[in-house]
Amino acid sequence: MTDNQPEPCYFCDKLARLDDLPDEEVVWIFPHSVALLGPWQYYQGYCILIARRHVTELSQLGHAERHAYFEEMCVLARAIEAAFKPRKMNYELLGNQVPHLHWHLFPRRSDDPDMLKPVWLSLEHAERDEAWRHRLQGRSQATETTARIREAVVFPGT
Repeated sequence: MTDNQPEPCYFCDKLARLDDLPDEEVVWIFPHSVALLGPWQYYQGYCILIARRHVTELSQLGHAERHAYFEEMCVLARAIEAAFKPRKMNYELLGNQVPHLHWHLFPRRSDDPDMLKPVWLSLEHAERDEAWRHRLQGRSQATETTARIREAVVFPGT
């Protein structure tokens, strides 16, 4: 923990244990962030991009670090788009539950019955309904999903 982080942090703990996480959970390790496969794979390719440095707000990153973080998010988004061809990508930056800078990248398919609704409404429903939760937790194997994203990662200028 750092001086500006008095409480234990869920994402700092995960980042400290990257080598212990299942291989399919760690999608990509960037210089300024780490992409983890999200638990709600109804949105196949859903990832969480976590800042490697503990900050709670985007504004707490310096200009160069913020620019690099956004570039890494774009690399990840392009890989998800190439791997799964979503109709639209949704990006969410909240941090209300885990106050550590992280973005949720949700690929939305054309056949998504809730396409016009925020993802969080479905996730909230899943917390109360076992059948709904089962539907949202998976469309494919995590190993295959992670592999498809990794194969599609292309850095600018390469």
